[in-house]
Amino acid sequence: MASIRASNVVPSSFPSSSSRCRREIMTVRATINMPKLRNGSSLSLPKLTTIGLVEELQLRNGYKNTTTTQFEKLSPSPKASDPMAIEKFYAIMEAVADRVEMHKNIGEQRNNWNNLLLTSINSITLTASLMTGVAAMGAGGAPLVALKLSSTLLYLAATGMLLVMNKIQPSQLAEEQRNAARLFKQLYEEIRTTVSIDTPNSNDVKETTAKVLALDRAYPLPLLGVMLKKFPKTVEPAVWWAPLRNRKAEVLGGRNNGNGWNGELEGEMREIVTVLNRKDKEDYLRLGKKALKLNKALAISGPLLTALAAFGSAFAGHGPWAVVLGVVAGTLSTVVNAVEHGGQVGMVFEMYRSNAGFFELMQESIESNLKEREVERREREWGVV
Repeated sequence: MASIRASNVVPSSFPSSSSRCRREIMTVRATINMPKLRNGSSLSLPKLTTIGLVEELQLRNGYKNTTTTQFEKLSPSPKASDPMAIEKFYAIMEAVADRVEMHKNIGEQRNNWNNLLLTSINSITLTASLMTGVAAMGAGGAPLVALKLSSTLLYLAATGMLLVMNKIQPSQLAEEQRNAARLFKQLYEEIRTTVSIDTPNSNDVKETTAKVLALDRAYPLPLLGVMLKKFPKTVEPAVWWAPLRNRKAEVLGGRNNGNGWNGELEGEMREIVTVLNRKDKEDYLRLGKKALKLNKALAISGPLLTALAAFGSAFAGHGPWAVVLGVVAGTLSTVVNAVEHGGQVGMVFEMYRSNAGFFELMQESIESNLKEREVERREREWGVV
């Protein structure tokens, strides 16, 4: 076995015979004495095990040292990789990314609809009101008839456009597409994370497909046939998720001991569900009902006022009541349209409905965990552990 010997510091005051010591103020000499080996014999050294700080921390956290650069987690064997499932996941990712772009573009288009239609209808209405007033001051004859006919036609066109605009509610459509783009983007990131750190199987593919279809039903792209009701009889939270299922043990990495769930936490979660249902969700639904009532009143008032203005303009010159009706009703219609579509009351209603849906999702998620009697199969409570 090798032995190491080191000499002490030699001061300069030693005798002159030690010339080497005088030349060097401090010298450390190390000599290694090796045992003589016979021919054909080999030197065997004991294996030294050294564990650094990083390795020790990783071992304490559940890792074992297999090589100097690679650590393997001390856990049950991971799920077997399914190439077909991974291929389907990538196909779903492409479809979801396409959905994000489509909803984003259509949301911008429908927002432009709201601005352009509002500007056009108000311009038509104000022009018709002006022509009605000019016709009332005319001397009669062909000019009066032309102005009356033009103003009446403009009012009728504005009425028809308002009926269509109030039916589809472009501001609400734009808000729906913005929500859809955000949720599809969130789903895309979730799928990408699953493919990166997990080994998805056929059940994961089915669950992800159900999420995509649920989002498609909640926020459809086309208008005809599948458009959401803009004036529902009852206000309900928006639902864009598939039916929740309890997460399996392997989804949580196979180690669920001490996941934070206990009797005290269950009681707190039940109290949270009660507060969500009684206060937060109920508040947004109440505000949504108020926004819906206001939107209904404005949606009815706008076309009604333009129709009355068209009737008054048609009889301009037959009495002061016709002129007053044609001009005043047209002006009030412009104000109503500015409040309804300029204020985007439909978008406000959709925002309240979406916020209520968020609290509904939280409530269902908590309840689905509480219904699972096996604590180890519940989702990990990260705020507790």
